[in-house]
Amino acid sequence: MGYIDDVRAVFKNDPAARNIFEVFMYAGVHALFWYRIAHFFWSIKFKLLARLISQSSRFFTGIEIHPSAKIGKGFFIDHGMGVVIGETAEIGDNCLIYHGVTLGGVSLEKTKRHPTLGDNVVVGAGAKVLGAIKIGDNSRIGANAVVLKDVPQNSVVVGIPGRVVIKDGQKIDYDSDRLDHAKDIDPEGEQIHSITKKLEEIEIRIKIMENKKKGQDDKTI
Repeated sequence: MGYIDDVRAVFKNDPAARNIFEVFMYAGVHALFWYRIAHFFWSIKFKLLARLISQSSRFFTGIEIHPSAKIGKGFFIDHGMGVVIGETAEIGDNCLIYHGVTLGGVSLEKTKRHPTLGDNVVVGAGAKVLGAIKIGDNSRIGANAVVLKDVPQNSVVVGIPGRVVIKDGQKIDYDSDRLDHAKDIDPEGEQIHSITKKLEEIEIRIKIMENKKKGQDDKTI
């Protein structure tokens, strides 16, 4: 049932998906199909077989998902090349991640060392989510962000290291702006724009003062 939800997630999240035949050519769909088989064998202690399946899938799809990882329903990997999902990673329902994403570990201990993603989480292209941290439900991770700390629900995270720049306390409307990674998540750009605007205002004031002074000098002459 989980794999059927994965296929449905493609149509929900990718406007380029026109029919079921195209969807079955997606690398992310292939990777999830083989992951769910590998995860089944891992759960019944056929770990070597599970690893063989996952590594074969990695070779053909460019997506590496450890068979021990826990992935909920409706998961979609868009494009997918270079995605890495570690052994103790956990992913909730209806999550979306893009190419180049790493859900990795920062510890060599045999404990929980990979991230946990809540439901409805979006992780932008190239983002790195590292360590045994929790990304809250309905949160978005901006492209190329490096997240090393827990993220509360309904948040937007950008930067290196990742920091929360939006937290409205309410569920984000993913039906309307689920793919809009650039919306309201560029605090540096906003600051530069603000500084530029203030400099322009100062320049206008200086010109006004210079014109007034020049007018006074002309009257004096």
